Amino acid sequence: MNALPSGRHPAARPVTVLDPKLLLRWEYAGRLLITLAIWVAVGFVFEESTADDRVVATMLLVGATVFTAVSAAWSEFSPRTPTDTFVGAQILFDLVLVTGLVHVTGGATSQFAALYILVIAVAALVLTVSAGLLVAALGCVLYFADVILGHRSSLDLGNWLQLGVFAGVALSSGYIASRLREARTGREELAAELVKVRLQAEDILRNIRSGIITVDEAGRLVYANPSAAALLGLDLDGASGRPVRDLFGAVSPELVTALEQAATAGIRTIRAEGRVLAATRAFPIGLNTTVTESGEDGGNGAGGGGRTATAIFQDITDQKRLDALRRRTQRLEAVTELSASLAHEIKNPLASIRSAVEQLGQSVRATPDERVLAGLIVRESDRLSRLLSDFLDFARVRVSRVEQVEIGRLVHGAAMLAAAHPSRADGVQVRVSGHDAAAGRIAGDEDVLHRAIFNLVLNAVQHSPPAGEVTVEVAPVRSDESPPGVRLPGGGVAIRIADRGPGIPSEVRDRMFDPFFTTRPGGSGLGLAVVHRAVESHAGAVFVDSDVGSGTRVTVLLPREHDQPVEGP
Repeated sequence: MNALPSGRHPAARPVTVLDPKLLLRWEYAGRLLITLAIWVAVGFVFEESTADDRVVATMLLVGATVFTAVSAAWSEFSPRTPTDTFVGAQILFDLVLVTGLVHVTGGATSQFAALYILVIAVAALVLTVSAGLLVAALGCVLYFADVILGHRSSLDLGNWLQLGVFAGVALSSGYIASRLREARTGREELAAELVKVRLQAEDILRNIRSGIITVDEAGRLVYANPSAAALLGLDLDGASGRPVRDLFGAVSPELVTALEQAATAGIRTIRAEGRVLAATRAFPIGLNTTVTESGEDGGNGAGGGGRTATAIFQDITDQKRLDALRRRTQRLEAVTELSASLAHEIKNPLASIRSAVEQLGQSVRATPDERVLAGLIVRESDRLSRLLSDFLDFARVRVSRVEQVEIGRLVHGAAMLAAAHPSRADGVQVRVSGHDAAAGRIAGDEDVLHRAIFNLVLNAVQHSPPAGEVTVEVAPVRSDESPPGVRLPGGGVAIRIADRGPGIPSEVRDRMFDPFFTTRPGGSGLGLAVVHRAVESHAGAVFVDSDVGSGTRVTVLLPREHDQPVEGP
């Protein structure tokens, strides 16, 4: 919308009390009927009428017919609202027409002088107060000009009273019109404000991410916003009045049950959970219902009352993931403390036991069987020592030095190192994209981040079939693109690692970041636990998407800056 130049304002059209087009139609009809009636009266009823009067009456009838036809054609077929100038021209013509009618029907003694009052009242109602007074003054001039000049009469008391009536009608009509304009202006402002509020409410309901569904007391759909249709995977346009159980009872039975309980019994549901079984996917939802009562009967369905129920629901998949992440973090912290404590308590005695047994096995008095047993104890001691070292390694995954890290270069280096690992199957390729300078820098511990990315890529390589491919992508992420519950102040980086392996079963996916859980023979089960601990120490998050038979994609979100405290070793 273009702004008006300074100091200039658009001309405001006065608020009219009556609809201009409707008023003009009545004016056209009344004008023609009155003119025709007087023409008939002058020509055939009034015995004292002269030939000049009949000529004037005929001219008035022809002029009124032509002027009315032209005016009606313009006002009825023009898309624009009649202007004040057009309406004023009609009133001026009516003044001249009334003057002619009064002239041919007796002048000062004419009973049709009252038509001046009608024209003056219409002018005051349709135009401004000043315009109504001007029309009244012009009517007085025309009336007295006809009395004095047209009929050669002298002014008497009745004529002066007629003048007072004209002025009184103009003033009273103008006052009434001004009050009516004020009332109409207030009503129009209120209506405009209500329209504005309704449009704002509709805009909010259309753009809100939560689904909103309203049903009546019989469980029939009253309203559903676009988000509700999108979440349910249904087209709900034109479905108003249909039972919601028929519409989406099979898609989300918990949602339908909550709506029916609220609508029929007034039972509100707060912070409940359900599921949506859409055509493409199934996901959990959180839902709340509210009840609106109407009618004097309290909404029990009798006596014309009614009750409506509204459900607000949203996809809580991300929230469930974050809850799982928090629980996983708590478990990891507990295991970390236990691991560090056990490692320190066991490693030193184990080293003493290994040394003593090794010396006993090398003694000249040791029998062959004793040497075999001693070698077995030494090997198992070494295996326990490596496991304890893994415990300590896991417990020491903490941010100890924060610096600006070129995340693209770090990811590329870790991925290439994992690609050369001897445990990979033949022909497995690792492709890295987005690792140039455009990925930018993040604040973090380079060693900790390198170990985390290396473990993730190595896990993908180890689960890829021969000649498979692992893709690693580094991409910047804006702060408003992060999932709910993940803070990325100033933006962040997403690292996506995808393989084409067998996928991860749901029971394994729920435990894959737990310490000591592994499906690979000989594995310690600490690799992915180290990943989670490293990312969590950088105020980031790890998400896993996998289906059996279609591969796995792991997404790591890291903020560019974070206020995570630096922990000591």
